[in-house]
Amino acid sequence: MMMRGIRGATTVEENSEKEILLSTHELLGEMIASNRIDPDKVASVFISATADITRAFPAKALREFDDWKYVPVMCMQELDVPGGLERCIRLMIHYNTGCPQKDIKHIYLKKAVSLRPDLSE
Repeated sequence: MMMRGIRGATTVEENSEKEILLSTHELLGEMIASNRIDPDKVASVFISATADITRAFPAKALREFDDWKYVPVMCMQELDVPGGLERCIRLMIHYNTGCPQKDIKHIYLKKAVSLRPDLSE
């Protein structure tokens, strides 16, 4: 079994708690379904958000999923690079799996598709 990083990103149209939590929930749901993630095999999750997201901690959305209560989660601020994508939330799930790296499905939603069009379906 290997530890793999599963990446994902999404954006929000406005800086509101409701939209931050809904968008994060949607992203995590897609990541779980696409990679058949078992929370018992998740080592940790890193979540970054751009500086213009201030109304909620995106990590709160993870607690809405069954069995994710004990998964360690850390939120951080994304680098504020001029010209970078605004109102963006990124997730990195550190997952113990036997899946080869090339079979990992990274998920990019909404305007975040522009970050990695080569990985977006």
